[in-house]
Amino acid sequence: MEAELAVLLSEIEFQWKQILKIYDRISEKLTRLKRDRSNEDLRDSLAYQLHNLYCAYEDLFSIVAKFFENRINDPSRYHIRLLRRMMMDIKGVRPRLISEESFQYLNELRGFRHVFRHAYGIELDVDRIISLAEKSLKLKDIFQRDLENFRRKLIEEY
Repeated sequence: MEAELAVLLSEIEFQWKQILKIYDRISEKLTRLKRDRSNEDLRDSLAYQLHNLYCAYEDLFSIVAKFFENRINDPSRYHIRLLRRMMMDIKGVRPRLISEESFQYLNELRGFRHVFRHAYGIELDVDRIISLAEKSLKLKDIFQRDLENFRRKLIEEY
């Protein structure tokens, strides 16, 4: 189990680094959009990065779920069930990965990702994009703390 756990922790670390790269792009685009709120290309680019951010988090959650064989069989509810599952401490299987606070931010990002992917023809609201980007930057620190707790518990308990 020790080797498998080392692989899991390495995969998580790799994915976290990918997430941090997206955060860098979000931060840079947010700063620019706040200065030029009428720039539709910049607004759309920031929205795309927010979409990517949630997808990258979901990829991290999938790594954890697959390792512990936490299968989700209902494809129509996969995204919300995966997110909720990461908030669960599953006794004898794994500690929870995310706090309720992270869940709230991530769930809002999940909802935005769905709208961004499926709402063709609607114009994105610049204030909404800026607000969500600011929230995502708060999530970064909260999730990082959650991730450190998760790693520590895995190493201690498994």
